[in-house]
Amino acid sequence: MIIVMGQGASPKEIRAAIARIKELGYTPHPIYGKERTVLGAIGDERGKFVLQSLESLPGVERVVPILKPYKLASREVKQERTVVRISPGVTVGDRQLLVIAGPCSVESEQQMIDTALAVKKAGAHLLRGGAWKPRTSPYAFQGLELKGVKILRKAGDRAGMPIVTEVMNPVDVETIAEYSDVLQVGARNVQNFALLKRIGKSRRPILLKRGMMTTITEYLMSAEYLLSAGSRQVILCERGIRTFEDATRNTLDLSAVPVLRERTHLPVIVDPSHGTGVAAYVSPMARAAVAAGADGLMIEVHPTPEKALSDGPQSLTFEKFADMMATLKPFIAAAGRAL
Repeated sequence: MIIVMGQGASPKEIRAAIARIKELGYTPHPIYGKERTVLGAIGDERGKFVLQSLESLPGVERVVPILKPYKLASREVKQERTVVRISPGVTVGDRQLLVIAGPCSVESEQQMIDTALAVKKAGAHLLRGGAWKPRTSPYAFQGLELKGVKILRKAGDRAGMPIVTEVMNPVDVETIAEYSDVLQVGARNVQNFALLKRIGKSRRPILLKRGMMTTITEYLMSAEYLLSAGSRQVILCERGIRTFEDATRNTLDLSAVPVLRERTHLPVIVDPSHGTGVAAYVSPMARAAVAAGADGLMIEVHPTPEKALSDGPQSLTFEKFADMMATLKPFIAAAGRAL
């Protein structure tokens, strides 16, 4: 249920409504908007109609059932778009088009520092790099783990950029959060519910990638796990889905961008690197993503893609990344956005 507080509801009236929601056995999730406060009451669906009694409380305008299975992620709960603030001057969900760039894997300190300086110069806002790598083969490079996170942090600091890296295990959340500004949940872990419950309690922004075989509703239900655990800083990332087509690594579902923007208040970015798996296709699909309404892009960049320990074929060189950023500018302007 949504408890919509009146436009002039006082802090005391809001606290009273929250207390009553708890008394009825539900968990309150306050969402403070520019004009009014909305209280999401989450709990057992079978007895939710007892919440209608809250309409008699001072300051409550109305109580409305949430029809979507994803409650807190729904536009029914929050009409205005969520803006996630990553660091001073770096946001996603507003006019700024967020650009995340960096290699698939952290391989060495020099690799990361060179990459950080190059992508920052080209206009990227956030440095990415995998320290723990979920790989199909147990014999493939698995990442430098904690050493890799520390290298990533050093490179980010050197370039003056916040960083994002993937978390694979619930027990690692606190450790990685000490170093990383944004915590990523990868496509293979989109329905790792133990991880979602744990990482949702973190105070860091969370980048949630869509699974390669995850429907939009299933994807938003995963986001709901994060929101119900307490996070209010969730970023969605479309990265391609698995279809019968084999000309590309995945099929980049750009139709997901307008669908998600219609159904949820959360910001939506696109990863054309994993979406295509081919470096030559990354730049045109990045432009298409901006035109489709994406709030940001996530691009794989490597100093020497032919020597990369993972995902070399889809990684851009420094020069190609700079070229891509230049070709994006008219699309960014046409979309009413700015870097």
